[in-house]
Amino acid sequence: MKAGVGLIIHREQEEYLGRLLPERDLLLQEMERFAGEHDIPIADPEVATFLEITVRTIRAERVLEVGTAIGYADIFMARAISSHGRVVTIDTNAEMIVKAKAYVKRAGLENQVEFHKGPALTVISTLEGPFDLVYLDAVKEEYRDYLDLALPLMRTGGIVVCDNVLWRGQVASGRLVAEQYRRSTEALRDFNDYFVHHPQFLAQILPVGDGLAYGVKVT
Repeated sequence: MKAGVGLIIHREQEEYLGRLLPERDLLLQEMERFAGEHDIPIADPEVATFLEITVRTIRAERVLEVGTAIGYADIFMARAISSHGRVVTIDTNAEMIVKAKAYVKRAGLENQVEFHKGPALTVISTLEGPFDLVYLDAVKEEYRDYLDLALPLMRTGGIVVCDNVLWRGQVASGRLVAEQYRRSTEALRDFNDYFVHHPQFLAQILPVGDGLAYGVKVT
């Protein structure tokens, strides 16, 4: 989730686009409030909607997510897959996984979401593909490693979406919100270059949410 309005595109444009978003249901609104009150990073609504659109467009049956948080994006994606599809999601935080499971159950989607607890760099290598969509929203310094591990598990034509790749506007501007973001900002700048020039992807960086890396596996 972005730290504030107007960090990626002009404020009036972002506010206008926000007003165009379909109203979320009461459960999603509750999750948004909970995340805001407890400073829990979740996908921006426009990013979650974009993920749902992508899942429906490519008719994804298996999705891999790195970074569950409270399961906000999982609900959008799980609603878009068939009853036989699965969103496989990974997080290190047991408390967050418990909360996410509760929300997913309330959404009636417990059979569509599969939870894994542990470091993604360990868990990914234990999974079996193929995956139609990979969504990365966890430790920014590890994005490249997540991608390298997930790539062999993706089908050709599969999609990768990586969140927060403009990182509060810092990646492009070089101006840090705080010194604590230096490593993550530099890592994302390197990752973006790696991703868009990767020989197995046709990819772009999109000014959606806090910045999305979006690519299709072509080989």
